[in-house]
Amino acid sequence: MNCLSRCARVFCASLLLVTLAACGRQDTTTTKATDSTTSIAPADGSPRIANSTDGVHIQYRVYGHGEPTLVFVHGWSCDSSYWNAQVEAFRKNYTVVTVDLAGHGASGRNRTNWTMANYGADVAAAVKDLPSKQLILVGHSMGGPVVIEAARLLQGRTLAAIGVDTYKTIGAPPPPPEQVEAFIREMQQDYVGTVRSFVTNTFFTRNADPLLVKKIGQDMSAAPPDVAIASLRALAGWDDRSAAKGLTIPIIAINSDLGALTDDVRIKQVWPTFRSIIVPGTGHFIMMEDPPRFDSILTEAIKTLSLPAVS
Repeated sequence: MNCLSRCARVFCASLLLVTLAACGRQDTTTTKATDSTTSIAPADGSPRIANSTDGVHIQYRVYGHGEPTLVFVHGWSCDSSYWNAQVEAFRKNYTVVTVDLAGHGASGRNRTNWTMANYGADVAAAVKDLPSKQLILVGHSMGGPVVIEAARLLQGRTLAAIGVDTYKTIGAPPPPPEQVEAFIREMQQDYVGTVRSFVTNTFFTRNADPLLVKKIGQDMSAAPPDVAIASLRALAGWDDRSAAKGLTIPIIAINSDLGALTDDVRIKQVWPTFRSIIVPGTGHFIMMEDPPRFDSILTEAIKTLSLPAVS
């Protein structure tokens, strides 16, 4: 096993663990009518922009209506389109929000500190002005830590944090810094080749759709290297104990059985409200590899939550 393979597998554990305007001269009656049209909500699924706490513009989209609102957050070097299948499945019964985290998709990159806490602030900014009183935050891979950080900022509105193929290393020793840095040096020397090899050789089962494997490998290797590397360092150093301190909401993981196992006993020692649902025979991108299966599991997980009545 070469250095890249060893580092990739070690680091995988951490990685598994985003108007209308009127013009013209009008009388008072016309102005009132115009004012009412400007309050009309954007079209279903159209891009919206929010400003995160550090001034980065965050693009998000809102679909459907009703409570609770499901907020889907993508993982490292991905974007909100990775949840397209879930948008179509859940918009019929819920409000659905998808977010491009800073540095990903159509969101801004004018950030210097790519921490999980700042990514959590991106999510909080996206839902800040929505009328939703009940939020269920769903995060894939790096999005798992991100929704924990977002839940801290959205206490009182968040019903649960649901991770997708993440949280496997909660309560375990972090990866050795020298191994993390060795992997990062490989990326610095050949970013595209290193990331593409890491993704295609680590995140999928032998039975995965080769076209999906190719697409995701190409997508993730095309991400901005500066954002990707800084985010990986931040993820490796994320303090899972402090991040969830004070959170009493259910934390659920919908995880594959690929790679590291999910140790509920160990994780519950850090996060007492944690539980996992294992989806055998799948890879890291469960929601894309088998959308109907994943959607059914997520639906059942939502049904287990105690949903307060909306006043």
